[in-house]
Amino acid sequence: MNITIVDYGAGNLRSVANAFYLAGADPVMASDPDDVANAERLVLPGVGAAGPALSALRGTGMVDALDLARSKGTPIMGICLGMQMMARRLDEFGSHEGLGWIPGHAGPIEDNARLPCRVPHTGWSEITAETAGDGLIGSGARDRFVYFCHSNCLTTDESLVAATVDCGGALVAAIRHEALFAVQFHPEKSQLGGERILKAFLDWKP
Repeated sequence: MNITIVDYGAGNLRSVANAFYLAGADPVMASDPDDVANAERLVLPGVGAAGPALSALRGTGMVDALDLARSKGTPIMGICLGMQMMARRLDEFGSHEGLGWIPGHAGPIEDNARLPCRVPHTGWSEITAETAGDGLIGSGARDRFVYFCHSNCLTTDESLVAATVDCGGALVAAIRHEALFAVQFHPEKSQLGGERILKAFLDWKP
């Protein structure tokens, strides 16, 4: 299985590529929009602040290529900020226009938590699968412990939520919409649980 990781200057690409390799894929990193538009499967990673990441993505000409791939039904996985960028708006040090692929917005955890919680939300947490998962989130206990590192979270339609995590209330941990699957946590740092999720994405037929 070929998997193309979108290279727009985001960090952690090598760790993501290594994790997919261990999951059984042949990962390549693409900085050419044509390679992204014609990929078999795509991964949109993301770390750091929303504004610079979105500017870098647009500056490389990747947005049109990603939109084209999405219009063809190419399976696309977002990781951490990569998931948040799929929303219509990101509120972090100002308001930034997202890719607009899913309804909703990303903003500070404190604005979404019902109870006080430690921010950033960093470390291992158990996620709870919701109805939209399509088997992408495993049912076993080992599948549910994953590694988070984030200060912002996504708010979107409940019908799109594939998993939640308890951080002062149920926050979105994963979404599934059309051929999009995205996670707030880092599967490349999540050992057995992360490997199972990456394998499920590689086998997924939306």
